[in-house]
Amino acid sequence: MTRYVALLRGINVNVNGITIAMTDLAETFHELGYIDVKTVLASGNVIFSIDSPLVDKADAAALKARIEKALAARFDYEAWIVLVDAESLDRIVRAYPFDADRDGWHPYVMFSSDPGHLSELAGHGKELEAAEERIELGHGVLYWEVRKSVGIKSAFSKKSAKLKYRNTTTTRNLHTLHKLLELTPG
Repeated sequence: MTRYVALLRGINVNVNGITIAMTDLAETFHELGYIDVKTVLASGNVIFSIDSPLVDKADAAALKARIEKALAARFDYEAWIVLVDAESLDRIVRAYPFDADRDGWHPYVMFSSDPGHLSELAGHGKELEAAEERIELGHGVLYWEVRKSVGIKSAFSKKSAKLKYRNTTTTRNLHTLHKLLELTPG
């Protein structure tokens, strides 16, 4: 049995008007045949299990495409998700390179279905004001910390919000990722 986390992009955030009830979202995953389905927060985090372990990235890509197709059909929007297995998510969270409890700062992890976009965004690290925010490329993710007082007005936030990244990236607060891991025993 393999436990996965699907991170949906752009729902329930007043960005593009896509609102999905978490009960409907969980039902969609159940209808796909997944088990132990749980949603966490209303921002599109779904934990689920499948009976057989995935063997390679091609299988994970097929699983991702199947979920996106089902979401698009049910909720009538162009669905984009990032799919990560629970074991990888645990490694990602443990590798957070900054002080996750730094007073006055937000700890974030950016995920992407396009590693090239993460590398491209990481290239902006030298342009950032370290007193306001920092980024560091991790294994398949981009780590980011930003002062709470700066938030979405930061230079990196503006760069990562460009249209070209919207269908491949999604960002989660590190504390949300901890909540996801608490629900993925093993």
